[in-house]
Amino acid sequence: MDLTYTPQEEDFRAELKGWLARVLPTLPPRPDPLDWPGRRTYDTGWQRMLYDAGYADLQREATPTQHLIFLEETERAGAPYVGANFVGLLHAGPTIAAEGTAAQRERWLPPILRGDEVWCQGFSEPDAGSDLASLRTKAVRDGDAYVVSGSKIWTSHAEVADWCELLVRTTPITPDTPKHKGISWLAMPMDAPGVTVRPLRTLAGSAEFAEMFLDEVRIPVGNRIGEENDGWRVTMVTLSFERGTAFVGEVVACRRTLGALAREARKNGRWDDPVLRRQLGRLNAEFAVLWRLTQWNVSEATASGVPGVGGSVFKLRYSHARQQLYRTAADVLGPAGALDLDDPHGWNLDRLSSLSYTIAAGTSQIQRNIVAERILGLPKGR
Repeated sequence: MDLTYTPQEEDFRAELKGWLARVLPTLPPRPDPLDWPGRRTYDTGWQRMLYDAGYADLQREATPTQHLIFLEETERAGAPYVGANFVGLLHAGPTIAAEGTAAQRERWLPPILRGDEVWCQGFSEPDAGSDLASLRTKAVRDGDAYVVSGSKIWTSHAEVADWCELLVRTTPITPDTPKHKGISWLAMPMDAPGVTVRPLRTLAGSAEFAEMFLDEVRIPVGNRIGEENDGWRVTMVTLSFERGTAFVGEVVACRRTLGALAREARKNGRWDDPVLRRQLGRLNAEFAVLWRLTQWNVSEATASGVPGVGGSVFKLRYSHARQQLYRTAADVLGPAGALDLDDPHGWNLDRLSSLSYTIAAGTSQIQRNIVAERILGLPKGR
């Protein structure tokens, strides 16, 4: 495994840094982080700038290492994150690139890369919990379409999305058939008749999640990614991107946040507390290791085309490290600074968001099961 960068990759890094230095000062003011319609406009505008400059194809044509450099340098420069484009750029798009037909790639990838179309994720269901294979939203074949009925919850960015990566059951659950065998992965237009979206307000006051109700929604069979009833395997590809490489920019952001915390501690006198200094030191080591693990996952993706199960190791450790980072922020800033509700752009919003990370993208319990069974070879629990 080679974790170093080639001269060509370093040239790419220098070119990107120069472009960022020129364009970032020209951007309009960022919208309120809780205003997702406003953020969609802002985020898709930034995506179009990337596309016009030739950098959007990094999500499709570049090597995983170039993509890693892109995420590293844009985050270091304080460039906009993918935001409302998260599902399309980091989940659905890579899945379609890996598993879709040539016609499907041509239909969906260019609009994602241009920022013309935003996607949401329709995986979780109210009665399935963390057991994703127990989903019950059903799709019945009717000629050249599936008729879909059911409901989803925690549907990321449904309120502002044009398309949904949707998991449906195309074969009913029976005692004789493994439940994960009857699932299919569909691309659903959000403006289709029968789709109802009800926003869910988070602890932070944001509405990037929603309930979604599907009442006999007709979805063309041509919108299926992969074969019928092979959706579980396709979903594992989606989740490997979500857990393996989608958090790269956030690791860089956390390392930057940690540096800001250390500077603040020196400024306000909290640096004199040896316990706090040890916490900051442990976090520094934790995120340094997570960055190396990210490079390892990218190296594996370079060889195989998709990140492997190492993404679950990363997701498990990163979720807890991020929560510890913002608990430490509360220690550094004190109650007044860490819980400043009048500053939605500050620490408080990020701290509240961090609480979800041991649940989002697969709970920590699920990640431990994956590590135990697929990496360590331990028997499955009964």
